[in-house]
Amino acid sequence: MAITKTTAKTKPKTRARSRMPKPPTPTTWKLRLYVAGQTPKSIRAFANLTVLCEKHLKGAYRIEVIDLLEHPEMARGNQIVAIPTLEIKLPHQVQKIIGDLSNTDRVLVGLALQPVE
Repeated sequence: MAITKTTAKTKPKTRARSRMPKPPTPTTWKLRLYVAGQTPKSIRAFANLTVLCEKHLKGAYRIEVIDLLEHPEMARGNQIVAIPTLEIKLPHQVQKIIGDLSNTDRVLVGLALQPVE
């Protein structure tokens, strides 16, 4: 009886690419805009946010405006240190963007709608 020896070829070990999983896109974006009254900067922030949302989220968003002059306790509880501040609530994280939201690229990156370059 002949004994045959078989050698299994092994594949060379390759490194698995470590990719960050893309966060799931929520069906409705929950956005909170913290302002202090009807200042020009607050009004501009709301207008810029509305334009961006209509263009990129096609109505799948909800904007809640929190006036910190009426609800100052919300500033401390949500760690708001500057206004206007946009808070984006995602399933596993909260993202904040400070300013009048005129830097479209920065806002789109914050909303995870545009990759970081």
